[in-house]
Amino acid sequence: RFWIRTPIGYGRIFYDPSVNWMYVAEADPGLAGRESYWPRGKVLGGSSSINAMVFIRGEPADFDDWAGAGNPGWDWASVLPYFRKMERSAFPGPLHGTDGPLSVSDASRHMHPLCQVYLEACRQLGFPTVADLNGEPGDRAGLYPLSTRDGRRESTATAYLKPARHRPNLTVVTGAHATRILFEGRRAVGVAYRRGGGPEETVLAAGEVILSAGSVNSPQLLQLSGVGPARLLERHGIAVVAGNDAVGANLQDHLGVDFLYRSKLPTLNQQLNPWWGKLLAGMRYVTTRGGPLGLSVNQGGGFVRGRADRTRTNLQLYFSPVSYIKAPPRTRPLLNPDPYPGFLLGYSACRPTSRGEIMIRSADPFEAPAIRPGYLSTNHDIEEMVEGSRLMRRLAATPALSALIAEELQPGAAIASEADFADDARKRAGTVFHPCGTCIMGPDPARSVVDPRLRVHGLEGLRVIDASIFPNVTSGNTNAPAIMVGEKGADLVLEDAPGR
Repeated sequence: RFWIRTPIGYGRIFYDPSVNWMYVAEADPGLAGRESYWPRGKVLGGSSSINAMVFIRGEPADFDDWAGAGNPGWDWASVLPYFRKMERSAFPGPLHGTDGPLSVSDASRHMHPLCQVYLEACRQLGFPTVADLNGEPGDRAGLYPLSTRDGRRESTATAYLKPARHRPNLTVVTGAHATRILFEGRRAVGVAYRRGGGPEETVLAAGEVILSAGSVNSPQLLQLSGVGPARLLERHGIAVVAGNDAVGANLQDHLGVDFLYRSKLPTLNQQLNPWWGKLLAGMRYVTTRGGPLGLSVNQGGGFVRGRADRTRTNLQLYFSPVSYIKAPPRTRPLLNPDPYPGFLLGYSACRPTSRGEIMIRSADPFEAPAIRPGYLSTNHDIEEMVEGSRLMRRLAATPALSALIAEELQPGAAIASEADFADDARKRAGTVFHPCGTCIMGPDPARSVVDPRLRVHGLEGLRVIDASIFPNVTSGNTNAPAIMVGEKGADLVLEDAPGR
């Protein structure tokens, strides 16, 4: 599909039901009773085929925390080889791989000129600017590396599945909806699925069943199959195979706030809002794979401490030289740039402590589960959102950015106090689309879903290998660490295979 492979096509597929599950999370008290829109990939490559392509690994300390929670083999020193293995990176140095399947591009020379204004503002606040945001940890600002190759989106489908599509031991079934995992006693032996309105079909496993349906659908499929909170399953008439209250619990996500500014200088809005601008950009992209259509909407970024006394970076930064106002979650407009010169400056807190849950509503596998994020349910998270908003104002007040800004449109100058910022976060903050933790990894079967080898506690022949196993959300974008989990999980499967 053209709009999947074209990086800026992110805006076209944001509300496309043919490739996007378009979930809506339930009204959340932490967001002043608002619902939130959760796009998830309904296509080969999963959400890596519809995301904004920002390739961030997370902080080394994130993975040391995973190991410290009782998961040996998941510390930074142990997972770094898998990050290197998966990358064909444009960034030099011992932290990066150069011959892996997944292309990671340095698009800095193609970024909009206003990104340099953003970087200068970061320097004026004392934040170092770096060429590689996946380099050494600490305060740093820079331009985001992208999972693109030759101006086209790089997903797990293009990097991993496409090269393997002719292997005799691979069968890909599309248009299929998994309905349940099949068990004989406490051993997983296969999967049932349906295509269209047809009858249920099954496929049996010679070895193991691997569940990689993501942080929404992996817990959903476990619960539909009898693995989950016993009371929930019994209420929906599902026979309990293994009672486990952790299935669907421990939901974590990054919550972000954008500050919208009218610019004194042209932004990408002037190129991409008018029809003729779209046409010119499209012609340039088709002929050269260059121009704004070959880039992500998020171009500048960083990881910084919101206060000097912080021991670790706690805020992720975003700078977009294009502006657009996201619509309410149950409307489905095309994301279109605003008709005036504008840009977005935003942040998300790196390690939220709020927790939510994902639970089935019925025994119907075609009914979307209930997503209850539990955003801003701790004082820690509210304090960090206030900290982030104060930082946005400090950035906007630097000589570099203040010379560019004509007006702050959102939240507006009237929002100024700590209480104002907290209230604004509740009214405007939204998911950064990084859900994880709903099949949490840990050593205790009473508090986790999978063990450190990603085997489901209390069952045989079943693993979960995706972002749902994260013990804690990583400090940045979750696509890169999710792929790392896939690489390491594959090795665990092979190591445990009979005869090896």
